[in-house]
Amino acid sequence: MQNFRNYYEILGVPKTATADEIKRSYRRLARKYHPDLNPNDKAAEERFKDIGEAYEVLADTTKRQQYDRFGQYWKQGGFQGGGGAARPREQYTPDFEKGNYSGDVDFSQYNDFQEFVDQLLGKFRASDRTQDTGGSSYRSNTQAPPRPSPRRDSEALLELPLERAYVGGRERIRLEDGRSLEVNMPAGVLSGQRIRLKGQGTSGGDLYLKITLKPHPFFSLEGSDIRCQLPISPSESVLGVQVEVPTLSGLVKLTIPPGVKSGQQLRLSGKGFPKDARTFGDQYVEIQIVVPKTPSNRERELYEQLLKVQSFDPRENLLKK
Repeated sequence: MQNFRNYYEILGVPKTATADEIKRSYRRLARKYHPDLNPNDKAAEERFKDIGEAYEVLADTTKRQQYDRFGQYWKQGGFQGGGGAARPREQYTPDFEKGNYSGDVDFSQYNDFQEFVDQLLGKFRASDRTQDTGGSSYRSNTQAPPRPSPRRDSEALLELPLERAYVGGRERIRLEDGRSLEVNMPAGVLSGQRIRLKGQGTSGGDLYLKITLKPHPFFSLEGSDIRCQLPISPSESVLGVQVEVPTLSGLVKLTIPPGVKSGQQLRLSGKGFPKDARTFGDQYVEIQIVVPKTPSNRERELYEQLLKVQSFDPRENLLKK
């Protein structure tokens, strides 16, 4: 008989562990023993397989209940055939002289003990048929097909840089169970959106990838619009200038008008995030006037001259409505 595998010990959790505790332990151990992190380590590889097998059972409510109830015989619904193996299946056949049934019982055909009792009491969920045996007739039950494991949808997080989400394309991801999948990402995916991978979940269910966009040091995303801040010098704000501004599609030239104010926003039409395959949002550039902290001697001289000749008072209307 194959030795009983204690899945709780394999995952290092008590039998009373919650689903979240089981998942956290599985993730920790799967990372620790993952083959990519332990190349050429057969022991780690076997440990990783054991961890995956234990999690597959304990993460499934139905399988876990069977496992907790029947222990080493959980796959047979709690019954053990002769010598630990299932006996060849034999149907009950009627013995009319003795008025009873004969034949060995293959308990592995039943999902649990209650189903076996229902069969004996005539309540087994199956179709009845009448057979003719030389003038005598009897009714026999036909066993219902075994119930397949329930399909379960699952979800995984996928964190993307803003630039990758902008262009889309094929992205290779590695799941917590060790599988590697290649996903065709549409351009313009946003945080919170989900991408469905049919049949890649648990027991043939679907896998949903929930998108999260990484924060960007220069750009911020608001809907389909991109926002950024552009520093300019005081002289550039007074005289106006043409500068290059980064966008997700590359550098573009932006004309700063003379007299621009700090906090003023300039719009780059169509340089935002994709709305669909053909239209894009806009990019808004917020002007930030930056003064030098340590001007050169020449710059200081020019600023002093400018202070003497400037013709406006920036505080003139400070208290006026």
